[in-house]
Amino acid sequence: MKYIALALLLWLTACTQDQQNQLSRKVVELMDSDYLVTYANGATTKTWKIKNGKVTSTDKGYYYFWDDKKHYVQVPIVNTFIEELDD
Repeated sequence: MKYIALALLLWLTACTQDQQNQLSRKVVELMDSDYLVTYANGATTKTWKIKNGKVTSTDKGYYYFWDDKKHYVQVPIVNTFIEELDD
């Protein structure tokens, strides 16, 4: 098990930042869970809660999701942070 973790760590450090970002986006896409999505750009900060849902992305540079009020939301990947909630 230690060797697998070490190999994974070495592989991730060899990836470019862009490749790491793409990988983390894909992981988020696959998991249905509770998330807090925050978009922050200058003085503008918006936050959404996602209950038992997922966040997806496309090559156009946006995250897409349904918030807890059933609103469809599209935010730029740049300046957007996704946190998994432990409830």
